[in-house]
Amino acid sequence: MYIITGASGKTGSVAADKLLATGAKVRVLGRDAKRLERFAQKGAEIAVTDMTDAASVKKAFAGGQAAHVLIPPNLTASDVRTYQELVTDNIAAAVRENRLSHAVVVSSTGADQPNGTGPVVGLYKLEKKLWAIDGLNVMSLRCGYFMENLLAQVGIIQSMGFMAGPVREEVPLPMIATRDIGDVSAELLAKPDFIGKQTRELLGPRHVAYPETAKIIGAAIGKPLTYRKVPDAVLKPAMMQMGMSSNMVDLMLEMFEALNTGHMKSREARSAQNTTPTTLETFAAEVFAPVYRGKAAGA
Repeated sequence: MYIITGASGKTGSVAADKLLATGAKVRVLGRDAKRLERFAQKGAEIAVTDMTDAASVKKAFAGGQAAHVLIPPNLTASDVRTYQELVTDNIAAAVRENRLSHAVVVSSTGADQPNGTGPVVGLYKLEKKLWAIDGLNVMSLRCGYFMENLLAQVGIIQSMGFMAGPVREEVPLPMIATRDIGDVSAELLAKPDFIGKQTRELLGPRHVAYPETAKIIGAAIGKPLTYRKVPDAVLKPAMMQMGMSSNMVDLMLEMFEALNTGHMKSREARSAQNTTPTTLETFAAEVFAPVYRGKAAGA
């Protein structure tokens, strides 16, 4: 039995679909039964799970042999670190008590650092807790910057006519499509031949700085775009208007500063193993442009 946490999310949904397509036994975990229903139609077991409740998580992991593990995002948490600590404690306890043999962790670039990386510190803690479990084989996928993060630019482009954010113009980011992360996780779980505690970076097809990103997005939507770095003092209220708690915004800004300074960066040399196929051009055409046009049409 494969256990998929965050099954209604970007990476978990892909991993679940891939495994179900092979005829594997899969249990999908999530907070909303309606969002999990489509997996039941493909033969999955559904476990509506509160990841902050130890008994709920332990029950959801019962009978599992391998798991796709992540910290479900909670953008409105008033104390993000406390939320992350509780969730990662519960995951580690459930994995240990149910004696799973393998776990693939959706982690992040920067998870090698114990502090100064904002919400990524929670992933550092998750890795350490799972690595401390005797007999558990772990593959931590330290992923680059999600291309899906760029969707937050839709409203900015529509209201201001350019892209804006906290990352310095000259900083190249390893941008990756989340579907590629789900694909890699499913492949690892389907053939769990990794042994011990390992890390593997996933860096997308190439590193891209925001000015080039703006040109690619602009070409996809038919609107020439530039990128401007915006001060944190301007960004914080804007991010809170998007629904993030003050604490989450502060941690996100800490993460972006870690990217700007190089405190948070990829450590592996680029290789065939850590390079994934979906290009930013493909993402811009297939994902960003339809969202942009859809919101423009509904405006």
